[in-house]
Amino acid sequence: MKRLLQSTLALLLAGASFTVAAQAAKPAALPKHVQEIVTGRCALCHGPEGESASAVYPRLAAQHPDYLQKQLKDFRDGRRKSDTMGEMAKDLQDADIAALAGFFAGKKAGARQPGDVDLAAVGKYIFLKGNSYSGVAACSSCHGPKGYGTEQLPRLAGQHPSYVETQLKEFNKRERTNDNSIMHSIASKLTELETRAVAVYIGGLQ
Repeated sequence: MKRLLQSTLALLLAGASFTVAAQAAKPAALPKHVQEIVTGRCALCHGPEGESASAVYPRLAAQHPDYLQKQLKDFRDGRRKSDTMGEMAKDLQDADIAALAGFFAGKKAGARQPGDVDLAAVGKYIFLKGNSYSGVAACSSCHGPKGYGTEQLPRLAGQHPSYVETQLKEFNKRERTNDNSIMHSIASKLTELETRAVAVYIGGLQ
């Protein structure tokens, strides 16, 4: 009887520990005012799930939270210039930014197909191997072979080709006012064809 009671108690404790662990693993709900920021600001351009139906705006779903936090703080503090995003981010507190970043990072990125397979093939070569003749480094050397990036570098996989192309051109002209140091030297060596091809290839990565 004593052994039976000990076994039962052990099972109950194990069950309680599992429940606590499961609750700890469950993402915390967004504070009400942050939910209102998502629906009242972010969703207008990026969609409620960060999937952005317009190629003008980047997909945020599955992006690295640390990277999202950095960009939002840069918009808020004026290091990255944008009239729209500067206005949207100007009153965000650090805690709000962290919550927003975690929310969109936790969303699943939808699958996309490359629009032009021939162009994507050129882009794949540049992405994985670069161009030794012009000194273009392989995108994969920093962003990974699947374009998943790191905590410091953005996930590129599945991003809108037009948005990627625009950003590369802004890096080339130094119109992107943050993160310029490395990307300018790479983007400035890309031809217009290579820029478009890499963007198309990136858009089809999953």
